[in-house]
Amino acid sequence: MSHNLALLPPDKKQEIELDKQAAYSVWQVKNALAERSILAQQAKYISDDNERAHFVDCVDKYSKIMGL
Repeated sequence: MSHNLALLPPDKKQEIELDKQAAYSVWQVKNALAERSILAQQAKYISDDNERAHFVDCVDKYSKIMGL
C-alpha cells in the first residue's frame, strides 16, 4: 500500500510538517548547532494552540528519542 502525502487534508499535512520541524530542531540542539532556547522560540511563533501543542509534544518525543 502506498501513501500519497499530497492527498492528505491540510491539517494532517501541517502536523507532519510540525513533526519534521521538531525533529530537526531537536537534532540541531543535540548536535550543538543551536541553543536549547530555539525550541521555545519556535513554539512561541505558532499561533494555533493545537498546532503549538502538537509541536511541543513532538519536541518532547524527539528529545527522549535523541537523549536530549
